[in-house]
Amino acid sequence: MEYTSDGGTVDLPRLFADLVRCETRLYNALNERLRERHGIVTSQFESLRFLRDHPAARVADLANEFAAGVGAMSKGVDRLAKQGWIVRQPNPSDRRSSLLALTDAGARLVEAAEQTFAEELTRLLGTAVASSSWSAVAQTLSQLRGALERDQVGLPAG
Repeated sequence: MEYTSDGGTVDLPRLFADLVRCETRLYNALNERLRERHGIVTSQFESLRFLRDHPAARVADLANEFAAGVGAMSKGVDRLAKQGWIVRQPNPSDRRSSLLALTDAGARLVEAAEQTFAEELTRLLGTAVASSSWSAVAQTLSQLRGALERDQVGLPAG
């Protein structure tokens, strides 16, 4: 199955395989480094970073951001709370949900882990592809993500 445009022909199954395998390998490498240095995995780091950047987010906001089920995300939030990195606070506008906030320990952890995350991404990506190509890659993936999110493609059922 090929896609043809002004820029040439693209083997879509190969493109899909490359995207998925790159994501998996990068995620695994980041997991290893974050676990080694900070005792967390990439999904925990991403959740903590999201909560730092979006104060008073709800579990549903995390689930939407990461295209995950609310139940699965709630369990992940419970694990973060059990570690003392976040707290659930009553939502004054909806008593059925909670607002999530980083604790001081969570804020310190995400700040330290962010340095490791950036260093590891730079190491992994910086030498793999010419630096002049990254802008086009980033723009293309941003456009693809935007279209998928706009059309609500790939959201978990239930």
